[in-house]
Amino acid sequence: MNPSKQALRALLARPGIIKSLAIHDVFSAVIAEKSGIELLFIGGFGTCASLHGLPDLNFISMPEMADAIRRTTAAVSVPIIADGDTGHGDLHNVQYTVQSFERAGAAGMLLEDQVMPKRCGHFSEKQVIPTAEMVLKIKAAVAAKTDPDFTLVARTDARQVTGLNDAMDRVKAYCAAGANVAFIEAPESTEELITIANEVPYPLFANMLTGGKTPIHSSQELEQMGYKFAVLPIETLMVCAKALEDLCATFQLTGKVDELAASAKSFDELKDLLEVEKFLSIKNSIPGA
Repeated sequence: MNPSKQALRALLARPGIIKSLAIHDVFSAVIAEKSGIELLFIGGFGTCASLHGLPDLNFISMPEMADAIRRTTAAVSVPIIADGDTGHGDLHNVQYTVQSFERAGAAGMLLEDQVMPKRCGHFSEKQVIPTAEMVLKIKAAVAAKTDPDFTLVARTDARQVTGLNDAMDRVKAYCAAGANVAFIEAPESTEELITIANEVPYPLFANMLTGGKTPIHSSQELEQMGYKFAVLPIETLMVCAKALEDLCATFQLTGKVDELAASAKSFDELKDLLEVEKFLSIKNSIPGA
């Protein structure tokens, strides 16, 4: 049994909203955990940018995502939900993705109903598969689980394709088929967020992408609406990109970055964050060393 799966189920059962964010590499995961974040996501956008410097346009494979999960779960203990995209193919691919993510240490997985090749949820020109086809994918994913606590998040991108009512009908069908969490990507107004919360009787996932199609609300506001998850999907990547651009620009302009670095982590703080002394002191803890 994976204790992180049970920890995620405990968070789901606990009253109140779960504040989470998607990390883009292991270092950002370590920082998030030490900052008190209780649940992390490994998303395709940040992982593809981190591994390949490319956008979220199907450049990352399922084994690469499983490797990213494995590296991250080795470094942190908080539960991780990973982006399974469309399941990377047909029903057998869906099952293999579930099994691979479970073995890598994920506590759960997102599965979405886009047509391959898929697009980032806030990109245009998305297409979705028929509801019945996605229901079969959900059932295949449920059947593939080796641990009943492995959490499935069912995502639909139908809002921009077939409308809000169809999107709500879809996630209801997906959760009735065995998914644990309902995720309608990219609602376009506060009224739509409220409608979803009133109409969908399952734990709800709100994606708060800065600059995306959905209006930004605080986790407290989302909780009042009835949402269970408030997630920042690529903000760690955004913040890092801006900080690195500022660092490079300052170095190019002035030839040094000491003033800019004064507001950053010091070298000693960075060593503490990475627990350097814990590893250097191992010899002292070995009898006879």
